[in-house]
Amino acid sequence: MTPDPDLINAIEDVYATPTTYRDPTPTPTIGAAPPVPQPGRPPMSQKATDASMLMLAGGAASLPVGGATSLVLYTLGHVDPTALAIGAAAPVALVLAIGALIRSASRGLQGLHTEHHHHYAGTVHQEHRNVSTQTRGIWARTTNNGN
Repeated sequence: MTPDPDLINAIEDVYATPTTYRDPTPTPTIGAAPPVPQPGRPPMSQKATDASMLMLAGGAASLPVGGATSLVLYTLGHVDPTALAIGAAAPVALVLAIGALIRSASRGLQGLHTEHHHHYAGTVHQEHRNVSTQTRGIWARTTNNGN
């Protein structure tokens, strides 16, 4: 079977025709016209953009918490008042218990390493000095008062 010459010419013509075009004219310079407000968010600094995205993410993250709270309150609405009071007081009691645990742990850590033992052979001269520092003024001037 012989290929059709018109078909071959049509295929070669398609491959010879460019499929893209780049405009060589330079882009126009910015004129003196005032800026036109664009739809969407107004222009702002990167810090403001980050803060607004953080607020939007926090708002979206509060939806599951609010839904869970609503579900818990709806469920607790069908029980007796004693169970409702226990359900409302349980988170507060948990926070107070964790706070007491942290306070007692920090008090226990304060008592560690309060005694110092130094063993020397020979003459020892110990010097104890307290220095109080004050920095005052617009241009900082530091005064050290040693005892």
